[in-house]
Amino acid sequence: MKDEHIRETVRTLYESGKKKKEIARFLKIDIKTVRAILSEESGEAMIRNDKILVDYDLLKNLHERCKGYAQRMHEILIEEHKIFIGYSTLTRLLREYGIGKQPEQRSQKYPDIPGAEMQQDTSVYTVRMGQDRRKVVCSGLYFRYCKMRYVKFTVRFNRFLMQCFFHEALSFFGYTAKTCIIDNTNLAVLYGTGEQAVFHPEMIAFAQMYGFAWKAHRIRLSNRKAGKERNFLTLETNFFPGRSFSDLEDLNRQALDWATRRFALRPQSKTRLIPQELFEQEKPYLVKLPAFIEPPYQEHKRTVDTYGYVAIDGNYYWVPGKVKGKLTVIEFDKHICVYHTHKKLIEHKLAPWNVKNKQITPEGVPAPHQAPRSRKYGFKEEEKRLRDMGQVCRDYLDYVRSKACKIHQKPKFIRALYRLAKQMSNALFLNTIQRVLEYRIASITSIERIAEQLIRQQMQEIPDIPTSNQYENRKAYQEGRFSTEADLNRYGRLLEEQEDG
Repeated sequence: MKDEHIRETVRTLYESGKKKKEIARFLKIDIKTVRAILSEESGEAMIRNDKILVDYDLLKNLHERCKGYAQRMHEILIEEHKIFIGYSTLTRLLREYGIGKQPEQRSQKYPDIPGAEMQQDTSVYTVRMGQDRRKVVCSGLYFRYCKMRYVKFTVRFNRFLMQCFFHEALSFFGYTAKTCIIDNTNLAVLYGTGEQAVFHPEMIAFAQMYGFAWKAHRIRLSNRKAGKERNFLTLETNFFPGRSFSDLEDLNRQALDWATRRFALRPQSKTRLIPQELFEQEKPYLVKLPAFIEPPYQEHKRTVDTYGYVAIDGNYYWVPGKVKGKLTVIEFDKHICVYHTHKKLIEHKLAPWNVKNKQITPEGVPAPHQAPRSRKYGFKEEEKRLRDMGQVCRDYLDYVRSKACKIHQKPKFIRALYRLAKQMSNALFLNTIQRVLEYRIASITSIERIAEQLIRQQMQEIPDIPTSNQYENRKAYQEGRFSTEADLNRYGRLLEEQEDG
């Protein structure tokens, strides 16, 4: 409601002969407000007489009785208590009284104790590398007291890669905290959650090698490792913007420089302390790593194929000599070692993550003359030739390569499609692909049936060849035109029986 002096001013101006629009324009108020003030019988403020107030205890008891369902509370108020209240008014009263609302709890604050705690977590990002966008997993390690951090990106993340990340990060710093806070990931937790979590024996033995212990926070209490969560926000707002990456190695190189050099020498916003200097002060309280720690590894049992290669992670690595029986391949983070009866045969550097179906051969070793039949073949050349056939083929291959297409073995499908393209004319194949693309078909058998259907339609459209007059005037033509036509139905029945099998 407006102040009393505005009411008096409106009445005075109106009694002096001013119009309502002039009063509203002069006082800079709405014309409806002027009309409402002049329609009042007295200058007293209007009081609502129909305002409904419901007792707090009544609403509290009804809320417990109805288990928090406001619609049922509204029905009981009308039927049993004869309180005719609107549903929106009831929900407003529940909000004002705070009934059914969980009380806001302050976040628990944990003291920063030197050498006591570090935090680890992962997050998935979609990063543009070169011309492509790819999902990568960001794993980060964060020292609670000194605010030092270590960041690394990988294409996938499992228990072995988790161990490799800890080995790389802790070896870089040379020290570790006594406790590592993680979430309830099954990479480290065998069963249970939070304080009742039981960790995997392999991960317990791994942590004991470095001198720390695992600790999982409660479910939905990610604030327990808020320092690492905040690090992800800093990564999104300070690292990714304004930077471009050519490949995964370039991304990790820039991330390492940003986390361990640029950010480590930057003063913190509140305390103005520098993480690198705090880390030097915290070293006496941290656990110093031993002079040598065996890096994490995985053991694989492999058999050498006919051409002298062993298969690891989609690639083939050359093995010297004629070796029989099982080989032991030890896979480290960036290389592999091949053993036969405890004798080391050769060591190979692992191929990049985007290289598959390649034979890795040392320099000076001739490649085999032919590949084994069991070797997986690529589809890049077949796809390139199909795309060169026309825009329809390019659109269809884009559909096949997309997630909307549910083909499990897409390389095999593209090779079969290329073989089918070589068996028919270009015009027929393009018409078939246009029909296939319209109905989103992804089956070689269905594509063949569509091609056969198009061939039959084309044969029906062929017009009869007109007969020349010189043939019609011949004696043989005159004698044969009155003969009965040959009955070919028996051949049609034979074809139907063959199709029915």
